Amino acid sequence: MTMTELFVSTLITFFVVIDPLGCAPIYAGLTAGASNAMRRAMAIRAVVVSAIIIFAFAFFGRQLLDGLGISLDAFRIAGGIMLFVIALEMVFEKRTQRREDRAQKIIDTPEVEDVSIFPMAMPMIAGPGSIASVMLLMAQHRGLEAAIAILGAVSLILALTLAALIASGPLMRLLGAKIEAVITRLLGVLLSAFATQFVIDGIRGSLG
Repeated sequence: MTMTELFVSTLITFFVVIDPLGCAPIYAGLTAGASNAMRRAMAIRAVVVSAIIIFAFAFFGRQLLDGLGISLDAFRIAGGIMLFVIALEMVFEKRTQRREDRAQKIIDTPEVEDVSIFPMAMPMIAGPGSIASVMLLMAQHRGLEAAIAILGAVSLILALTLAALIASGPLMRLLGAKIEAVITRLLGVLLSAFATQFVIDGIRGSLG
């Protein structure tokens, strides 16, 4: 796989897993009563914290697996299954419903004002899917060029997520609920294929 192919593959994977367009309506609902400056500050904080978490697992995730005695192939299979579950939830809109339920709980708790860390940074942006994906990709593709391609793609998706959060209000008015639902389902189908490939690679590696 060339570095360009790796960059594009990582870009698609993280666009599907993080789902910036799916995060936008949740963030719009959570920050409905906030000023523009406060909404922008929380969006920046959420993405920065998410980046720190994802990059930490990218660089130190393999050492964590080794310390726990977990093989890379076992993690590939587990990560693939987990991503496949997320894909099914996207196709059947369970993921959106769960995010909305979580957001409503935050709204119903008056003392919680800053939503940048929870639920935005974790688990919406730096969730199990994105953490598993970055660990798998970094473990599969070694070398400085591969790391730059992977982390560059992740950074681009995080920048896109930040833009989607900041522009969440106008973005939702532009797209509408029906178009967002169609996009989410299509991305879910794509993610299921990536997840299946992770499982196949894990099984092939463990048997080989």
